[in-house]
Amino acid sequence: MLKTFLVYGAFCLVASSIYILNDYIDREDDRKHPSKRFRPLAAGTVAEKTALFLMILLCLIGSLVAFFISCKVFYFIATYIILNILYTFKLKHIAIIDVFIISIGFVIRLFIGASVGNIQLSMWIVLMTFLLALFLAFAKRRDDVLLAVEGTKTRKSIDGYNLEFINAAMTIMAGVVIVSYIFYTISEDVQAKHQSKSLYLTVFFVLLGILRYLQITFVEGKSGSPTKVLLKDIFLQLVLLGWLGSFIFLIYFHVSL
Repeated sequence: MLKTFLVYGAFCLVASSIYILNDYIDREDDRKHPSKRFRPLAAGTVAEKTALFLMILLCLIGSLVAFFISCKVFYFIATYIILNILYTFKLKHIAIIDVFIISIGFVIRLFIGASVGNIQLSMWIVLMTFLLALFLAFAKRRDDVLLAVEGTKTRKSIDGYNLEFINAAMTIMAGVVIVSYIFYTISEDVQAKHQSKSLYLTVFFVLLGILRYLQITFVEGKSGSPTKVLLKDIFLQLVLLGWLGSFIFLIYFHVSL
């Protein structure tokens, strides 16, 4: 558990350094964005030299902590760093590839946690993590497309997207996320591990959550920040609590219906 928390902290430092790099490279474009223009580098509230020094420091500390805990974890983190450097300088300007790289980053997080915690991952949870991240990444790109339609273009990759394509992609991702989750809950290995054959009941909350997010995206047009959506939407918060509560109840009380 101690190693897990230390690696969690190390990864937070490394991820933060990547975000600083991304904000540094994007500072000119961010100044044109209605909300990103308030970011420290875009707004000029933090000196560029200070940001670069902090970026290097965080990356070095995080990488060293990971290295001394586990070589395998270090290799995963090194892969994450290299992938995101490539993303920041080139890959984020290529439509479709950009959202795939973002999603792969979340899968790497999953493997890091499983490696240091000595946990055997189900293939379904790996697929589900990737697909859900892809779903949310497309939702963020939709917000960028809407801004481009209004005359504010903040990404080169937006030329490879339009609303029709992103709406279709999100709909497809929503469907495969739900199917993947269903297969996860009815997997014999997962049922045996959690000693419950009723995990499929939690699918109802997943359906509610996905549909609500689609409603927020398509009807309300508020998909720019998944974090802000979750923090502000009571419906999603209640669904998440319902899912978590039902999952815990079914696992720890070994309920089978």
